[in-house]
Amino acid sequence: MDGQTDSAHGDWGPFGHPLFDNPQARRLSRVGVVDIGSNSVRLVVFDGAARSPAYFYNEKIMCGLGAGMPETGRLNPKGKERALSALARFQTLARGMDLPPLTAVATAAMREAEDGPAFRSEIEQKTGLKIWVIDGEEEARLSAQGVLLGWPGADGMICDIGGSSMELAGLSGGQVGRRMTSPLGPLRFKDLDGGKKAREKHIRKNIQKLADKMEMPGSRLFLVGGSWRAIARIDMERRGYPLHVLHEYRMDREAVNETLKFIEKADLEALRGACSISSARMSLVPYAAEVLAELMEVFAPSEIAISSYGIREGLLYEQMPQMLRDRDPLVEACRFSEAKDARLPGFGKKLYRFVLPLFAGAGEARLRIVKAACLLHDVSWRAHPDYRAETCFDYVTRANLGGLDHQERVFLGLALLHRYKNKRDGTRFEDFYTLIDESEQQKAEVLGKAMRFGSMLWMSDASQEGGAHLDWDAEARALVLNLTQEAAPLFGEVAESRFNSLARSLNADEVRVEIAGA
Repeated sequence: MDGQTDSAHGDWGPFGHPLFDNPQARRLSRVGVVDIGSNSVRLVVFDGAARSPAYFYNEKIMCGLGAGMPETGRLNPKGKERALSALARFQTLARGMDLPPLTAVATAAMREAEDGPAFRSEIEQKTGLKIWVIDGEEEARLSAQGVLLGWPGADGMICDIGGSSMELAGLSGGQVGRRMTSPLGPLRFKDLDGGKKAREKHIRKNIQKLADKMEMPGSRLFLVGGSWRAIARIDMERRGYPLHVLHEYRMDREAVNETLKFIEKADLEALRGACSISSARMSLVPYAAEVLAELMEVFAPSEIAISSYGIREGLLYEQMPQMLRDRDPLVEACRFSEAKDARLPGFGKKLYRFVLPLFAGAGEARLRIVKAACLLHDVSWRAHPDYRAETCFDYVTRANLGGLDHQERVFLGLALLHRYKNKRDGTRFEDFYTLIDESEQQKAEVLGKAMRFGSMLWMSDASQEGGAHLDWDAEARALVLNLTQEAAPLFGEVAESRFNSLARSLNADEVRVEIAGA
């Protein structure tokens, strides 16, 4: 993309005009959803940029509604008490937050228990909360939509494991395809007569049924659900992985199989403590691991991605207009952050255009990260100057951002670190740098130093659009700063020092400043 292409689109090229201030998007600015599962009951209140929402409130109660249901056919009595108490609390919280009516769905336990309809009526009578009991295919569709919230245009298959069921859905070109459900939730089969051999037979039979009717549209398997996330945490522990963000964490079959062996041999209580997994969740992990082992064997995905987005995010996605669904979740979140926290909202757009010549020929995947960095370059200005660089890195690598894999997080974090600091050595984040290679680290440094320099040339009314621009000839390794007469006074001693630092990071052989009319 060049400057002409960018201008032709009027704002950010193919990324489009910001939508978070559009009335249809702002209508979704605070939305509460309730997920009544077989194992847990959760309230999530989404807030912020609707395309990549922040979690304004998030509370989960491990109720175990489906515990014992295979034997009794009924919901767990203590689970019902806990769930009713939690739902009454959630309704009260929602009123206190002045939310629109909560959207509440119930899944396998409520739809299959013989006392499910009666409990649903009791909930509505005592709390006023209307519950939508959804079937397995609808559960799969909503989970798949949750994945699309973070991965627009995704291809592959989602696998959502709950307490009493497991759902699969195909994704192709950002559209949800075939959906299927199965009785493979750990609460349903963990106590099968016959022990491990009986479980293995049950799991193998049901996964083969799924495989007979379900094909993966791509080679990536998206794992949704608390038990899968717990296994991913254990994989991080086994590998000594430095970035403890589960969303977009990637594994391959070899890594998954190594971790499943690791779980089988481990002291589960010690492992639970090391990985900060709840006792209730850890009790299901060995059984979920048996399901995952068979999934790997039968579907043989080349890549496995953990999604923290699932049915709750799918409910939010359901309410979005198509124009919002089509937008880039990372860019929308960064735009919202700039509007909320930057000293000069809107300056990120100018900075993006300023640094763009350094990334001539870059593809859209890189340009969206460059743009995200420019939008976020000033949002940490309130931090103490001695800590701004680390604050930026820490924020980006740990923030709840969709559409951003771990390597992109580290690249973006390093770019923002160099926005405030020339050197990256000596920080507490050095282990993170190893997630990208030296070449990528160098490119992140160039972006950061370009933003560090460019911010000095635009922080004034005297510096209007076109007052300063860069030319970079990568073949001749020539860096040129072009200034108008009006903008020339901005190029003071500190600006010159930052310009030279950028030139060194580019390994420029020729460096010059040209002032129009001089």
